[in-house]
Amino acid sequence: MVDKMEKVLAFQRAALRVHNQRQQMIASNIANADTPHYKAKDLDFRAALGAVREKRGVSAPELKRTHPAHLAGTQEAALPLDAFTGYRTELQSSVDGNTVDMDQERAAFAETTLYYEASLNFINRLLRGMRTAITGQ
Repeated sequence: MVDKMEKVLAFQRAALRVHNQRQQMIASNIANADTPHYKAKDLDFRAALGAVREKRGVSAPELKRTHPAHLAGTQEAALPLDAFTGYRTELQSSVDGNTVDMDQERAAFAETTLYYEASLNFINRLLRGMRTAITGQ
């Protein structure tokens, strides 16, 4: 049971990392909206999560246990997200060569925020359910 829960939590942790990285890119795009020749960046979210899903089957190095009764955790190897980073295609050309479209950035920011909150809610409900099962309340 703990193994299954750990796999689900590992996936959600990785999803939170991907959401966080995408939010940082979007924030950088918004901050550079007036910078000449700045190219808007984005993260291919589906490809990044697909790689996380494929990677889940790979065994991670074992953590050192200081007591035999402690749970054997897994150490999550960092997934390099640079492979999923790219430049956004230009919807409308600008005079200064900047490819940031503020409407698109705001929409992407709102979408990523919703996904981030959904991942957090999933984790909270899973842990709340486990706590309820343990305490019997």
